[in-house]
Order: sequence, then C-alpha cells, then structure tokens
Amino acid sequence: TEREAWLKEHGYRNHIQRKGHRQKPLSECQQRRNKRIAKTRARVEHVFASIDQMGGKLIRTVGQARANFAMTMMAACYNLKRLVYFQRAGIKAF
Repeated sequence: TEREAWLKEHGYRNHIQRKGHRQKPLSECQQRRNKRIAKTRARVEHVFASIDQMGGKLIRTVGQARANFAMTMMAACYNLKRLVYFQRAGIKAF
C-alpha cells in the first residue's frame, strides 16, 4: 500500500497490524506478527490511557510554563503510581 511504501522509503520498518476480513481470516503467521506488535503497542498505550484518566492532555491554563508544569506533574504522578504498584507487587523497579 501507499503507507507501507512511504515507511520503506523513509527507512522505517512496517509495524502496522494486519486485519482479518469476513471471508478471509488472518493466518497463524499474521496472528503471531500482530501479537508481537501488540506487546509493544500496549505498553505505550497504557501510559496514555492512564494520563487520560487523570485529566488528559487537554490543559486549561494561561501560558506555556503552566501547561508544561501541569504535564510534568501528571507524568510524575503516573511514575509514582507505577512505583507504588511495583513495590506492592514485589517487583524490583531499579
């Protein structure tokens, strides 16, 4: 497709998941590929979902400095939340 050609032309590897259709389900190879892509994708998307639950990326402040501070605090809160989770689960975070 056009998107895959653009990725190859700019030196990127294609990590776009495949989609099955009604009369043509995904092969086992395609399902394994999708699962491999989904592992990385989920780790990234969970972070954004958590930030979205804390109020999202829409910040109602006046000035760039306050907006930067608000996003930094959101990220810090997320990191603290994860650290507490790791400690309770007995996972060594560092």
